[in-house]
Amino acid sequence: MAKEKKTLIILTGAIVGIAAVLLVKLGNPPNMGFCIACFIRDTAGALKLHSAPVVQYARPEIIGMILGAFAMALAGKEFNVRGGSSPMTRFVLAFFVMVGALMFLGCPLRMVLRLAGGDLNALIGLVGFACGILVGIAFLKKGFTLKKSVKLGTLEGAMMPVIVTVLFVILVAFPSLLVFSEEGPGSKRAPIFVALIVGLVVGALAQKTRLCMVGGIRDAVLFKDFYLLTGFAAIFVAALVGNFAMGAFHAGFEGQPIAHNDFVWNFLGMALCGLGSVLLGGCPLRQCILSGTGNADSAVAVLGMLVGAAFCHNFGMASSADGPTAHGKVGVIVGLIVVLVIAVMNSQKKEA
Repeated sequence: MAKEKKTLIILTGAIVGIAAVLLVKLGNPPNMGFCIACFIRDTAGALKLHSAPVVQYARPEIIGMILGAFAMALAGKEFNVRGGSSPMTRFVLAFFVMVGALMFLGCPLRMVLRLAGGDLNALIGLVGFACGILVGIAFLKKGFTLKKSVKLGTLEGAMMPVIVTVLFVILVAFPSLLVFSEEGPGSKRAPIFVALIVGLVVGALAQKTRLCMVGGIRDAVLFKDFYLLTGFAAIFVAALVGNFAMGAFHAGFEGQPIAHNDFVWNFLGMALCGLGSVLLGGCPLRQCILSGTGNADSAVAVLGMLVGAAFCHNFGMASSADGPTAHGKVGVIVGLIVVLVIAVMNSQKKEA
């Protein structure tokens, strides 16, 4: 069984990596076949929650991942509706996870994909991300907890799948209700149904394998368990091979697509993302997947990221290829302080 699980997560990682390269080939932004943070941000723009004209599009990949996880959970009898575990704290943590990700210009998944495309700035982000997780692990060892969730009614767990289904219907049947970028990253998109199908497949596989980079690093440090990290290693290798095959690998720090090379803020942005994610119990990808499986706490986290993305663009906190903004730097510092306060206030030393 253990060998079958390891084979499945390697296969899942390979599919995600190859799919990411193909989505770019079919129209998605460079080094952004998948990016949970960027795609939630684009979706916030499509819903008119922010008015940044270059990042507005209701991404079918996010919709597909949530629905794919929902379908797999139902099929595997793993649809378990629970919630009520410090919802407002989770909302705030997710908000600042997005602040950190938009400082770096990518979630942990895009960090791996950027690295596979030759963007060496992602190495700086990876170091910051790992450092943030290590700090989070120190609090986990001190007893950090957001308290237990409780069993909820079926309707509560079905809310997120229903919401994204309605969003997809609007995207396809009533697109005039949404905003679409005419230039910039938001204007670069794979065909709607291709993106949806890829999202469905990735969501189903990620639900089955529990794919999560935060969980991977956490488990490797705490338990010497490299199962989850194996999946992300497979994503990297598959995307790297795919980029070489497509002639899309360009190594260096300068001139990378939708990226900046400010080492300090790439590091700090992903440190915030890593710290917030480990306290939430999973990376942005994992939160989306869990939101489709009846986890109301993760659904709250997804909404927190949505609001965080809108806030970043409404108040000039999101980075661009020109680098981080002054407001963004303040946001990351405030975020680190707030998340550390949350970590301290929710930790208690274990009895000897």
